[in-house]
Amino acid sequence: MKPDFQWFYAIFVHSFTAPLNMEHPAGPLLSKINSPEDLRKISRDQLHEACDELRQYIIDVVSVHGGHFAASLGVVELSVALHYVFNTPYDQLVWDVGHQAYGHKILTGRRDDFHTNRKYRGLSGFPKRSESEYDTFGVGHSSTSISAALGMAIAAKYNKENRKSIAVIGDGAMTAGMAFEAMNHAGVADADLLIILNDNCMSIDPNVGALKEYLTDITTSHTYNKLKDEIWNALGKLPVGKTFSRDMASKLEHSIKGFINKSSNLFEAMKLRYFGPIDGHNITKLVDTLQDLRDIPGPKLLHIITVKGKGYALAEKDQTKWHAPGLFDKVTGEIRKKAFDTPQPPKYQDVFGHTLVELAEKNDRIFGITPAMPSGSSMKFMMERFPERGIDVGICEQHAVTLSAGLATQGMRVFCNIYSSFMQRAYDQVVHDVAIQNLPVTFCLDRAGLVGEDGPTHHGCYDIAYMRCIPNLIVSAPMNEQELRNLMYTSQLASNTSPFVIRYPRGEGMMPEWRTPFEEMKIGKGRKLRDGQDIAILSFGHPGNFAVSAIRDLRAEGIHPGHYDLRFVKPIDQDLLHEAFSKYKKFITVEDGTVVGGFGSSILEFMSAHGYKADVRILGIPDRIVEHGSPKDLHQECHYDARAIADTAREMMRNVVTVNSIAG
Repeated sequence: MKPDFQWFYAIFVHSFTAPLNMEHPAGPLLSKINSPEDLRKISRDQLHEACDELRQYIIDVVSVHGGHFAASLGVVELSVALHYVFNTPYDQLVWDVGHQAYGHKILTGRRDDFHTNRKYRGLSGFPKRSESEYDTFGVGHSSTSISAALGMAIAAKYNKENRKSIAVIGDGAMTAGMAFEAMNHAGVADADLLIILNDNCMSIDPNVGALKEYLTDITTSHTYNKLKDEIWNALGKLPVGKTFSRDMASKLEHSIKGFINKSSNLFEAMKLRYFGPIDGHNITKLVDTLQDLRDIPGPKLLHIITVKGKGYALAEKDQTKWHAPGLFDKVTGEIRKKAFDTPQPPKYQDVFGHTLVELAEKNDRIFGITPAMPSGSSMKFMMERFPERGIDVGICEQHAVTLSAGLATQGMRVFCNIYSSFMQRAYDQVVHDVAIQNLPVTFCLDRAGLVGEDGPTHHGCYDIAYMRCIPNLIVSAPMNEQELRNLMYTSQLASNTSPFVIRYPRGEGMMPEWRTPFEEMKIGKGRKLRDGQDIAILSFGHPGNFAVSAIRDLRAEGIHPGHYDLRFVKPIDQDLLHEAFSKYKKFITVEDGTVVGGFGSSILEFMSAHGYKADVRILGIPDRIVEHGSPKDLHQECHYDARAIADTAREMMRNVVTVNSIAG
């Protein structure tokens, strides 16, 4: 942009964006808080008002613009208390996952831009280091906060800095092995670390497992909590020194825990000083407690009890539904959905869920495994229909994979459903426990490709590349719902004895009438969808539909590409490729995965191995971090939507015409 026009452009943009901010005016107190420094200037008596205004502002904006919802409402008081007590950003605050960080963003200078949250080129839906100095660590995947904050605490100790490090982690995220690994280290690291366990019995779906039961025992032990408070209050009145009272209180508290609780305190067994549980919605109690803990050195854990969706009755009642409800009427609670005159295609994940139930009805050896995503993956249908064979293991992707392998050794046919980006966390288990032993586990990789508003931590960019390099794996992708059903059916047949990967995108498919009869697919075989002239399009998975649309436009212009849907990237259909390369000299490959090492790379490998020479353009996710936005915007930006395919074909065909003209 020319400098002479920069000022005009800024005014022009502001004239359109400013009214959006006026749609959601902040309350009188919140409107004056542009940083935690401003927050710390208000009196303690005003903190209740600040929390009320912050909660209402989140409701106002998210109801109109969408985003994650219930998690941030549950930590409003905690967000205010943390920034009120600690000297952020000098003190390092790390949020786990980040679904709950909206209040944090609003309090740290991003209030007026909050309406752009999760929108293309707007604020990220998660903490992001490049966005704000208050976002100390980029997050999106679960259970990373304790490790990151511990690293910061160790660095502060090494640098002789009196800065505090705080990790805020939910009880759902606490189930992951990485959180336990970090606590195990923190207990002996002698670093000044505060872990805040936000206990609301929820991740996205209700939490499961022994840790949940353990935390419930602590929080519901009225005898322990009442006696602990009474002893602390009584000792405070004794005419003895403070040191004696604190030491005596600590010893008595340990005795109470051991006497009343069923087991010794898990966290203190890991050498973390345990405090709580306390009410996470009592702002006065939170501030007092955090001020006390700020002055206690070493590793410690504060256990707070919160309600996900706090302050919005419908979200409190149905926390899973209101985790990320989309747009809604904040008064009536009606979630706004698009109205259609004709039947619409289902979501791929729902096709998976219903198909799994159909297969399980026919085969009592079929199991379904999910790491804490029964609603998102639609494993909930299996869990409702066959609860003994549909298993939610909590946020434990590594365990999910090896559990599936163990079941497979006993003759079970296991569908392990993990989002593509989360499967990265269990890569060693795929190699070591499944592929090396050649066990017939079916990995259904939901959210493959660009997922949209959740952004780079959730994009499923890399699974084609990282799966196809592993021996014994079959790697496939359906172009539509019918193919997803048939791939699932084929993977569980007795004739298949290898691990099987099926990747599919987030969102709607292509077929309103999708419940078709099962047909076995020949493993490693693609299909020719259209004959053509001069140029061919090779597609893998759902982007084949983009190619169909592009070809329709190109044929109207007199350009007639051939189209091959490969279906499998491993084993790849060499017969079909020999046919294509014997006819065409120009190719476009299309995939919703990284162009580095992905489907297009497999085509180049085939060419090299067999001595073919052709002009090949690889379309897919570029070799860079792709930010958030709608899938449509991101497909266009990454240049592999229908328009990009057509433009690439036109360019390649223009080159043919130019060369022919020169030759003539």
